[in-house]
Amino acid sequence: MAVALRLRREGSKDRPYYKVVAADSRARRDGRYIEVLGTYDPMHDGDYKLDLDKVERWLGDGAKASETVASLIKKARKAAAAG
Repeated sequence: MAVALRLRREGSKDRPYYKVVAADSRARRDGRYIEVLGTYDPMHDGDYKLDLDKVERWLGDGAKASETVASLIKKARKAAAAG
């Protein structure tokens, strides 16, 4: 089973809110997922929260991150290193 780290859309019309999840790459965008890794709210200046320990574990196990999730991980790592 190929695992992907990607966004799962939630929220209402014109008010998107996303959860960062680990999911089977064959599953639908908003379908079944394995684990929630964080959140992303583009309506509030790109506010995001990620559990980097869980993310690192999934990446270490061979999961592939989508482009958007990869950029969020990069920002989160930079913020964690800064303090």
